[in-house]
Amino acid sequence: MILKNSVFRYKTIKGPLHKWPVLLKLFLLLPLSVFSMSLPPLWLFVGINAAVIIAFMCRFTILEQFTDLKPALYYGSLMYALSVFSNIFENWTELSTQFSSLPTILLPSFDFIRITLRLVLIIQLSALLFRSTSSMEIREGLCAVERFLRRLFSHLPFLGKRIPLRARFAENISLFLYFIPEIFTNWSLINLAWNARGGKQGVKKIKTTVFVLISLSMEKAAVKAKALAARDA
Repeated sequence: MILKNSVFRYKTIKGPLHKWPVLLKLFLLLPLSVFSMSLPPLWLFVGINAAVIIAFMCRFTILEQFTDLKPALYYGSLMYALSVFSNIFENWTELSTQFSSLPTILLPSFDFIRITLRLVLIIQLSALLFRSTSSMEIREGLCAVERFLRRLFSHLPFLGKRIPLRARFAENISLFLYFIPEIFTNWSLINLAWNARGGKQGVKKIKTTVFVLISLSMEKAAVKAKALAARDA
């Protein structure tokens, strides 16, 4: 069963970003994700809106964009709850004598807003990459770069002859990148099965489904490793 609205799933409908060379997307979107960690909130807000516009230009629907942002929503909610709990614990004496300070404690801090905006922009950039680039394109692009570097280093004296031309490092990196949307797809399938069986939302669901997600992901990783080993044999 294929879930169209799983996180970071490649979309076959072609948009402007689909036509870009895969190396251009890799060397543009990935460094932008790192660069966004140092941006101030105003520029982060501008980047988020720009990413939304580009996503619409690539024909990504509102539901698909919201689905990609679910991890940021869950993580942000958890961090906000932890920060509120920490502020209440630190200011418990003040709250016991002056209850009017509670609204101030419940307001998110500037650092929390900045971290949340960074996380949203990074996820948006990752979604633009994964939704407009197939796993095969990512693998071929990374392998092309590594093979070029290996050929370049193979001309070095003494060490050149010892450098194999096969792009093993790029293959491992591409497998890692491939499993990012694959894990979210597995989670969507597990969540769909849980809801279909009338399972309730809560701690019990997390305790049950997380172990299923880990075992299913490990099983698929083992199958992929055996396939690669059989190809090398």
